[in-house]
Amino acid sequence: MANIICSSHKIKDILSNLIIAKNLSKTYPNLTSASNRFKSLVSLLRNHHMINGSTVLNNINLSVQKGESLAIIGKNGAGKSTLLKIISGVVQATTGSVKVNGNIGALLELGSGFHPEYTGRENLKMAAALAGMKDKHLKNNLIKMIEFADIGDYIDQPVKTYSSGMVVRLGFSVVTVTKPDLLITDEVLAVGDTDFQRKCIAWIDNYLKTGGTLLLVSHSIYHVQKLCKHAIWLENGTIKKQGNAFSVSQEYQSFYEKKKGKTVVKGDKDVTNYHVVSVKIVNSKEQEITLIETYDDLVVKIIVFSPDERPPGLTIGIIRKDIPVYGTISDRHKALPKQLSQYEFEFTVTYKNLKLLPADYLLKAHAMDPECLRLMDEVQAPFRVHSTLIDLGVVELDTEWS
Repeated sequence: MANIICSSHKIKDILSNLIIAKNLSKTYPNLTSASNRFKSLVSLLRNHHMINGSTVLNNINLSVQKGESLAIIGKNGAGKSTLLKIISGVVQATTGSVKVNGNIGALLELGSGFHPEYTGRENLKMAAALAGMKDKHLKNNLIKMIEFADIGDYIDQPVKTYSSGMVVRLGFSVVTVTKPDLLITDEVLAVGDTDFQRKCIAWIDNYLKTGGTLLLVSHSIYHVQKLCKHAIWLENGTIKKQGNAFSVSQEYQSFYEKKKGKTVVKGDKDVTNYHVVSVKIVNSKEQEITLIETYDDLVVKIIVFSPDERPPGLTIGIIRKDIPVYGTISDRHKALPKQLSQYEFEFTVTYKNLKLLPADYLLKAHAMDPECLRLMDEVQAPFRVHSTLIDLGVVELDTEWS
């Protein structure tokens, strides 16, 4: 009986996994000379492994369950796009295996799957038909796709005349009606205007809430943390870190900031973009301070410049050395700043009854666009917490002893 129960659990695990990738590796042949091209051809004909070549993925193992949202992050050349192409079936792995238990909607390279000579409308019809949509459903869904793409009269122009943003609008609109089991996107949200990005994020949020599965590649840490619960950090074709999306992305960001020796102490003064003008930690008399006591209120006043007179967004966080203590975003709190002048807005953030233990801390503020989609800059303000507490750690937690 125990064996039967164990087997049923294994079957359940297999069924719940939408993606199972085992020992994936990908090596591209070295074709820089005639002799190398000949050797590669011989290896291919003999079904041998590539000896001389460039390995972009090495022994990747991962599984993605239905309803999961997974981000793949890493620097350019880390192997992210190659991994997505192998999972979506565009590229074959050199070694290893991958199995996908469901239909895929892949938004990889701009224009892939669209015929440049056909109009947007004609391409939408073809895409819907290839996705298995029946004629009786095509008419209503075609209208929905055209409305989502929102490219006006260009819908009846050849796709070869489209901008990159218009092509993305067309591709994403197909996904909204086909609703694949697995949505794979590669930097799609980096292309196009802010309004369309916001519309895509809203659709993805609803897609995930209704059981969809997302595999996202993005250099935007904000999109990774907003849309995904889990993340994989690829480094030189191998998995360097995997786990919670926030933890992995923060460690990734910290790693490269330290590597570059990046210390930002001032806001960007470019008047064409959103930026932090000033960050002040103040007391009850509005006087600027750098030393506070444990259990005091920490009051922060941040002025943000807005080039288009719209209320900007803000991300604010506290760190101790390299340990993130707490970070949040104005959008989460529905916070609107006070307008000081035509282009300047002020946020006032109060941390009530601060329970940080004695140490040196750093407060970080990032200006964001009004839609809270893009981080613009970073300004830091150091402060010190003093008290007579002798507890260890970063923050005091409420405890009850009995």
